[in-house]
Amino acid sequence: MDIKTLILITGAAGLGGTVFGYFLRWIISLGKRGSMELKIKQMMLSAKEEAVKIIAQADAKALTTLEETQKEIRGKELETKQAQDRLVKKEELLDKRQTELFAQEGTVKKYIEEAKNIKARTEEIQNTASKKLEEVANLSQEDAKELLIKEAEKKNEEALLLRLKKLDMFGAEQLDRKAKEILTASIHRLGNSVASEVMATSITIPSDDVKGKIIGKEGRNIRAFERIAGVDLIVDDTPGTITISAFDPVRRQIARVALENLIMDGRIQPAKIEDAIEKARSEINKIIKEKGEQAAYECGVYNLDPRIISILGRLYFRTSYGQNVLQHSIEMAHISAVLAEELGADVVIAKAGALLHDIGKAVDHEVQGTHVEIGRRILEKFGADKRIIQAMQAHHEEYPYETVESIIVQVADAISGGRPGARRDTVEHYLKRLGDLEGIATSFDGVEHAHAIQAGREIRVFVVPEKISDIDARKLAQDIARRIEQELKYPGEIKVNVIRESRVIEYAR
Repeated sequence: MDIKTLILITGAAGLGGTVFGYFLRWIISLGKRGSMELKIKQMMLSAKEEAVKIIAQADAKALTTLEETQKEIRGKELETKQAQDRLVKKEELLDKRQTELFAQEGTVKKYIEEAKNIKARTEEIQNTASKKLEEVANLSQEDAKELLIKEAEKKNEEALLLRLKKLDMFGAEQLDRKAKEILTASIHRLGNSVASEVMATSITIPSDDVKGKIIGKEGRNIRAFERIAGVDLIVDDTPGTITISAFDPVRRQIARVALENLIMDGRIQPAKIEDAIEKARSEINKIIKEKGEQAAYECGVYNLDPRIISILGRLYFRTSYGQNVLQHSIEMAHISAVLAEELGADVVIAKAGALLHDIGKAVDHEVQGTHVEIGRRILEKFGADKRIIQAMQAHHEEYPYETVESIIVQVADAISGGRPGARRDTVEHYLKRLGDLEGIATSFDGVEHAHAIQAGREIRVFVVPEKISDIDARKLAQDIARRIEQELKYPGEIKVNVIRESRVIEYAR
């Protein structure tokens, strides 16, 4: 074979193979398309069956919902019909009652007319009879009445005078006896025993080793405690006891609570001392508030401003001539209530005026003026009733008696304070001198606070370091000492101790 023939045969074979390949591919594609159409038909049949099921379920649910709705509508229609029936019956009943009322109204009107006619005829008969009597007696009604009274007075003049004299004597005796009964009942019902306050508080310690911890290295702990608390700590040879001395009972109580907490904690150092005193001060403030609320509740005095209640509670730690001021005020409130009830005065105002009469003593060492004037300003500032202020302001006769309640408060004060053993004059004068000592020190500019200690033989003055320099502190001590010499009378000498302390606090984060 030649090459041309071979090439032709090869080309024909390739062409035939290509044609056969395309034909085979066409056959395969026809097979696949058939299977795809079959799957599509099957999916369509399944979708139709699912649609039929969903439609059937929807029809069943719609039928159920329709039945429930119809049932509910029938129930509502029944309720509406019953309500309509009740309304119809009520309307019928109201119509019936209205008809009865119309009938009764006519009867009442008839009776009223008859009564008016009877009254008119009666008045006419009375006038006629009076005129006939006046004509017969030749006197008017007023003249006849006056004539009868004069005749009766003339016949019984002596008897009337004797009777009036007896009534006067008996009335005076009765009034005197009644007044004595009221005062006796007031004193008897409130004749409580009085225990005088002391100037020192003793604390029991578990062992004498605690005294060394309280004193601290070179005395730094006890100095820090006395400086912060403003009291004297007496740590002597008395076994198992430490004494806190201060004329201010509030400071003494704060120091007692703080020292007891420090002893229980066991860690006594200046930083802990300061924290303990701050916590104790918060506890005492809470006690002050509770005591004020208890006093107001016990006396039945309500609707007072909470700030007045808090100031009132401070009197729990104050004494007057050795008599606890809060207890004295409560006692006065009860006495005033008895007196006011017997005399027909306002019991509530009398009790409130008595309870608050000494409220100025709670802050009289911090504010200038008498305790009466300070109390008036406190009550006015916090919106107390004007009648309460009038009742409390006259108990020392600094203001005139404007109401009956003000006299009752003054009398109750005299009854409460005048009982034997109720007051001690020397203690009150001693406390007043210590208060005046602190007042002189705090009156200078730049002084933060001051504490009188050592029974008034020393005054510790704490100044604001930003306002007072070291040189100014020396001059301030001299000025305070000079003022004390000029204004106070005291035995011995008083040490003026001005303390200027600077603190710088920063935090490492």
